[in-house]
Amino acid sequence: MKRLAPVLMFAALLVSAPAQAGEDECQALFVQTAEGMTSDAATLTLKEVNPIIIFFCDRPVRVAGHMSFDAFIEFVSQAENSFAENPPNAAVSVFGAGDEVTAVVVTLTHRPRASGGDLIYDIKVLEGELPPAGGPVALFIDPIGHPLSPNSVAGVHRRHERRAIRR
Repeated sequence: MKRLAPVLMFAALLVSAPAQAGEDECQALFVQTAEGMTSDAATLTLKEVNPIIIFFCDRPVRVAGHMSFDAFIEFVSQAENSFAENPPNAAVSVFGAGDEVTAVVVTLTHRPRASGGDLIYDIKVLEGELPPAGGPVALFIDPIGHPLSPNSVAGVHRRHERRAIRR
């Protein structure tokens, strides 16, 4: 059997329609990590970014893996639901001083750009406030093309917020 490049297999899994009734497609979430971050009102810069992006799907299809940043950019640039057509939401988790963790929900308005070992995302803050700088950071990117999915990072964050208000 001929092996396909992992990004091609993953892209085929994500964008292909179910072959038979009852089959489901993978709505992948992506995780990007970096040693630190800076931000202003319109951008999030991941400092000394990890060049590998983790992806995973949960129910009903369980798939997990990783891809290079270049493969990720290729995928989100060519997929039917690219950043340009349907910008995804993302949760940003930043370590600050001591044990302080800041969680913010953003929309990634354009695909990221590389600058040396850093990545720059254009963002719109939806919930919370990003610090101007921080330590280790994780960016949890919602399924591309399904940013308002109840299973998305932002969807789960909204559920937790609503539940906290009701209690």
